[in-house]
Amino acid sequence: MATSNADQDVTTAIGTYLPFLRRYARALTGSQASGDAYAAATLEAILEDRSIFDTQISPKSALFKTLHMMWSSTDTSEPGESPVGIEGAAQRHLAKLTTNTREALLLNTIEEFSYPEIADIMSIDESEVAHLVGVAHREMADSIAGRILIIEDEAIIAMDLEALVSDMGHKVTGIARTHEGAIKLGISEQPDLILADIQLADNSSGIDAVNELLGAFGDMPVIFITAFPERLLTGDKPEPAFLIAKPYTEEQVRSAVAQAMFFSSTETLNVG
Repeated sequence: MATSNADQDVTTAIGTYLPFLRRYARALTGSQASGDAYAAATLEAILEDRSIFDTQISPKSALFKTLHMMWSSTDTSEPGESPVGIEGAAQRHLAKLTTNTREALLLNTIEEFSYPEIADIMSIDESEVAHLVGVAHREMADSIAGRILIIEDEAIIAMDLEALVSDMGHKVTGIARTHEGAIKLGISEQPDLILADIQLADNSSGIDAVNELLGAFGDMPVIFITAFPERLLTGDKPEPAFLIAKPYTEEQVRSAVAQAMFFSSTETLNVG
């Protein structure tokens, strides 16, 4: 019976937390393809050997811990064909970061794990987690400031986002409440990053607006902020690398913006 319950916990964890595991893996690698490959490898490893799924911690933490083991065991120092384009840029940026800082920051700010949970996932002391997150903040804060377009129809949220990114040293090129407004603002001054809601004031789509701007300018960082993140984490089509759930925290926005600017680019979405 114990074995059956354990198997059920693993199955439940995979079904419940897989979309968020994939979100974490994509943000970690800077590529949907690479992130999904890590997530798939994690699931395959668990199916082959259930003993690597740590039943002494929460099922969600155990799932992320398994992915962390897969990620940590990958030797990226071996010579070979270097990734090109977006993935190549992401990997070059990652190489500049202090070891484990990005993992700790993503787990804390985007996936909302506590320091004790991150310590379990990364198999390190809680004090080291706090140190890594602090280092990550300092390194990400050194990213180049840029121009940010905000696509958000709720005035209070738009003002809050504007204050947050301005405080980080970025320039807000404008705030759009509709698809048409977003295109007009985007064309008038090309942004370096887009912060976008999905459902806009006139029932138009923030996703459509983003895709149209990406079609005009090419790839640039995009962060979606939505009350329903699981709707963009289906695995059926290309998905955003940076996705924040409402209600968001100030720390989540700061972290995502810093990382998106640090990477300088994310994959074209085409998630409409």
